[in-house]
Amino acid sequence: MNDRLWPCIFSIVTGPIGRQRQIQVLRVMKKNFFAICLPAVLTLTGCGTFPDWIPTSGASRQQVLEQHDSGRIKGIQVVDVNDVLARELAKAKQRGQFSDIFTSKAGNNYGVGPGDVLEVTIWETPPAMLFGSTAPVPLPSLSSGVATSVTLPTQMVAADGTITIPFAGRVSVAGRTTEQIEAIIVSHLKGKANQPQVLVTVAKNNASNVTIVGEVNTSSMMPLTPKGERLLDALAFAGGLKQPVSHMAVQLSRGNTTDAMPLDSVIRDPKQNVLLEPGDVVTALFQPLTFSVLGATGKNAEIPFEAQGISLAQALARSGGLNDNRADARAIFVFRFEDAKLVKNMDPSVKPSNDKVPVVYEVNLRDPAAFFVTQNFPIENHDLIYVSNSPGAEFRKFLSFLALVANPALTFTNDFSN
Repeated sequence: MNDRLWPCIFSIVTGPIGRQRQIQVLRVMKKNFFAICLPAVLTLTGCGTFPDWIPTSGASRQQVLEQHDSGRIKGIQVVDVNDVLARELAKAKQRGQFSDIFTSKAGNNYGVGPGDVLEVTIWETPPAMLFGSTAPVPLPSLSSGVATSVTLPTQMVAADGTITIPFAGRVSVAGRTTEQIEAIIVSHLKGKANQPQVLVTVAKNNASNVTIVGEVNTSSMMPLTPKGERLLDALAFAGGLKQPVSHMAVQLSRGNTTDAMPLDSVIRDPKQNVLLEPGDVVTALFQPLTFSVLGATGKNAEIPFEAQGISLAQALARSGGLNDNRADARAIFVFRFEDAKLVKNMDPSVKPSNDKVPVVYEVNLRDPAAFFVTQNFPIENHDLIYVSNSPGAEFRKFLSFLALVANPALTFTNDFSN
């Protein structure tokens, strides 16, 4: 096809000058091909741009910056990343800690509430006055050695938080521990019963529960005990997790407050394994976070990462690093929909949508200090990392194309010479 195409091209260029003239033109081009084309190639290289029809994985650094400066890329903020910015972003995106958000009183948080079923046993020393109809029971703490006791029928704590005790009336028990309830009943019976002693036990816990849902093997309600259950106790009670720990976050809801932390952080820091309170909701969240990487890297792929989060340095390493034959180390771009409040000196053309604005972060790895920047720069879910080709790589492509074009011309000249 090329052998037929080139004679037609040179027939048009040279006109009806005959076959011999065409041969002479082709011989001149054979000798001066690169002398004619090289200045044009060097001019393109100096501009940093090459014809649009040359294959490439995306825009070059110069194209990105030029189009943004010229206003052709509207509504997108381009930000040069430095150490200060990277640290500010990392701090702004750092999640709160459970130990600061969910403060609990010292000791266990167990308290009797409406719906709990209580069992009350009362002892009275001889001569018994109120509860003396039962058989004597040895009680070493008493000087007489024996005492009479009675176990009242189990009763559920009423909606108003009270129970009924003979000769004591309605006793408020809601929010109190069993020890506190025992002391209250004794105070009500003093002067009526002879040296009364009281034992209160929870026959059935219906009020002090924690709800556990999400990516656990068994969603359930865990009853709290005076021991004082903690966050990890709830996950163990639910039979553990369905997903790997590194990809899990745990969310705690208490009243109107809800927050989440990576499960790795809770396991590593015992202070985050907070005490639970009645009514808490623990949710195990599976977080399949990913970022995409394109351009001149070791591999182009969508890559998952842990709920704990990773830095730009880790993301580049997981993508196989920069391709030494193609990458422009000055042109590491991170495309992200960023929180508008985190973008300083926002371009007026950038219009937030749902408090998010499109931002392109640029990192120059030609600067050795930038490697420290990449260790502080946090990667977010659905980030797109793009590494553009270097001008040298584009130059090689262009030379290869010129060589492919020149070969048919040289072959055609040789054919005519013969």
